[in-house]
Amino acid sequence: MRRSGHLYEQAFTPDALMAAFHAAARNKHGKRSCFAFERRLARNLDALHQELADGSYRPQPYYSFQVSQPKPRRIYAPAFRDLVVQHAVYAVCGPIFERCFIAQSFACRRGYGTHKAADYAQAALQGSPRGSYVLKLDIRKFFYRIDRRVLREQVERKIKDARFVDLMMRFADYGEPVGIPIGNLLSQLYALIYLNPLDHFIKRTLGVRHYCRYVDDLVLFGLSRQDLLAAKARIVGFLDGVGLCLSRSTLAPVTRGVNFVGYRTWASRRFVRRRSLYVFRQAIKRGRLEAVVSILGHARRTHSLQHMLRTLRENGRDLYRRLPKVYRCAGYAGNPHARRQRGQCGRL
Repeated sequence: MRRSGHLYEQAFTPDALMAAFHAAARNKHGKRSCFAFERRLARNLDALHQELADGSYRPQPYYSFQVSQPKPRRIYAPAFRDLVVQHAVYAVCGPIFERCFIAQSFACRRGYGTHKAADYAQAALQGSPRGSYVLKLDIRKFFYRIDRRVLREQVERKIKDARFVDLMMRFADYGEPVGIPIGNLLSQLYALIYLNPLDHFIKRTLGVRHYCRYVDDLVLFGLSRQDLLAAKARIVGFLDGVGLCLSRSTLAPVTRGVNFVGYRTWASRRFVRRRSLYVFRQAIKRGRLEAVVSILGHARRTHSLQHMLRTLRENGRDLYRRLPKVYRCAGYAGNPHARRQRGQCGRL
């Protein structure tokens, strides 16, 4: 296996750090930490470059806080200067690992995401034989159970630059004996790397044709009940070898669809989850336009969209008038008062 070297010098040139700053600052120019760093940009980048060059760089302590949605978890936010370094690391090592990932791993990759994962799941349901089953698996506390020793071994299979690997692993350590911090840019890459061998095991060794993964949610489509139970037993054994275990599993006929990446999906239709509808109604009640637009974007290719737009028109007319034009045009179907305006609107 060919391994990449001399990455440390490549990642932390002045030009590379400047590009990393722009990547880190995207959509963050209103944040105080970004403003403070940008205010003395040349000085801060020079200091980072010097620390990285002489080996004295160390990440600052994380800012830790608790969130409750979509489920309770602790977030570890890095200092902005450390986020710049993470972007510099990611720009160099990301393409190296990207070539190893299967096309059906949809999380935290450019050009992928929840919509493409849902599209694949629906296509897999459509392509599954009549009478076959779907197996959905969730890994228990995935980020908190990652073995950093195993993670380092996986990284070293592709990267032989020891200084670069040492720096990568500093961002995986957050003071606990196992696990990686949720909130780091590089933690998303580590999650992809850690379960990539499992993806290849399922596709190559088990020979599952229709399979996809989004972070720690795995779905196998179109096999018999007995074959999926046998596959589950072997997957459990594989996970045990890397210190992971399942939290729950669901085995059901393909006709019942699958609950995956925020959607309830069947072969012929797709809906958002009931939880999303509840959050949507609460956002309308509180007048939160940004949240309303975000949830409508999540629902834009589902059968739930028209229902949600009707709910918004009936319960939040002022918010509805402030929606981006593309969503108001989507709501004209079934709205007799807006039919005369259809010709003025583009397609969703």
